[in-house]
Amino acid sequence: MKCSFCKSGIRRGTGMMYAKVDGTVYNFCSGRCMDYTLSKKDPRKFKWAQNG
Repeated sequence: MKCSFCKSGIRRGTGMMYAKVDGTVYNFCSGRCMDYTLSKKDPRKFKWAQNG
């Protein structure tokens, strides 16, 4: 499974899942990725996020 923000791998039993009312599900490796996604930040502007 990959993080919805930074595209890094998430090991089994870790990470967070966020489900929106419209049925969209996001998986996150950390709280930082979750906060940045919910505040609509662009992952291409961060060096630590894999842009692929």
